[in-house]
Amino acid sequence: NWDPQDFHTDPVAARDTPFGELVASGWHTGCVAMRLMCDGYLKDSSCAGSPGIDELKFVKPVRPGDELRFRAEVLESRVSQSKPDRGVVRWRWEVVNQQSEVVLSMTGTQFFLRRP
Repeated sequence: NWDPQDFHTDPVAARDTPFGELVASGWHTGCVAMRLMCDGYLKDSSCAGSPGIDELKFVKPVRPGDELRFRAEVLESRVSQSKPDRGVVRWRWEVVNQQSEVVLSMTGTQFFLRRP
C-alpha cells in the first residue's frame, strides 16, 4: 500500500482515528477520478496532455461501500497562443458519492488537438 496509514489499511486501528473506520486514501480517490475521466471522455478525445493540476482538494472521506461518479465543468476554452493547432481547456472535475456529496475536487488544464 502506497499510503499505509492505519485509517487506510487496518480496520481495527482505524476505529481509534478521527474517521472511526477505514477510509480511502485521497490519492487513491484521485486515481479513481483519473480512471472515471478516461472512461467518461478522455480516451475518445484528441487530448494531447496536461500541464498539471492547479488545485486538488480531498473534500470528504470516501468510505467502504461508497459509490463514486465523476462530473466535469468547462471553466474556459481557448486556442493556444504558442501552438495554434491545439486548444486549451480549463476544467473543474469533481468526484461525488451516492448522496451527490463532493468527495474530491480539482481544477486543471488539458490540451486538445484542434480540427483543421
